[in-house]
Amino acid sequence: MTVLMDNLRGTTFVVIDFEALTPTGRPAEPTEVAALALVVRDGRLVEDGRFESLIQPPAEVPITPRDLVHGMSEAALRRAPGPAAVLARLDQCLTAPPYRLVAQHASTEAGLIARQRQHCPVLGSTPFLDTLKMAKQVIRGMSSYGLDALLRYYGIAQPPGRHRAMPDVEVTADLFRRLLCDGAGAGHWSTLLDLDAAAGLRPKPETSVDVPVQESLFGVQEA
Repeated sequence: MTVLMDNLRGTTFVVIDFEALTPTGRPAEPTEVAALALVVRDGRLVEDGRFESLIQPPAEVPITPRDLVHGMSEAALRRAPGPAAVLARLDQCLTAPPYRLVAQHASTEAGLIARQRQHCPVLGSTPFLDTLKMAKQVIRGMSSYGLDALLRYYGIAQPPGRHRAMPDVEVTADLFRRLLCDGAGAGHWSTLLDLDAAAGLRPKPETSVDVPVQESLFGVQEA
């Protein structure tokens, strides 16, 4: 594990999660994003800052009661900045590459970012590491590799705000640390290139962004 941490020094891992509406017949519309930066210090992967914001969905997309979890309100969503503005602000915080984005089932996050890529070129061109792919390398034979199942496997407590972006990011960061350690111990990876090969996801190409479209990622939080 010491070798792995030495090899990862200098890379910032940005654990990211979106919450979204899933209207029929159109792509998912994000309602919240959170990101947490992790860097190697003194041989440990530690937090280096965080960002969170609600995101205003298009006016024509209905918000149902089941979309409003753990204190989220329709009024707050309708007042929030749109996805282009939020992701542009998040992108402006990414000024010290190299980066890897980290997410559970990362293709979902990659698709949401791709739709706004012109507003967040750094995010849109940054490769992902998928904790689901990492788990399949490290833990064999599970019937489900969903986030809840992996949290149970590692004994990571369910956060009170599960299914809000920041609580999900926090437990995904804990999961990422566990998987990094166990995978290194089992010989699955010892370098960033190994991780890319085992669990990487290349950025998705830019898609249409003709939809309606805070503070520093590693400073003031907005919600």
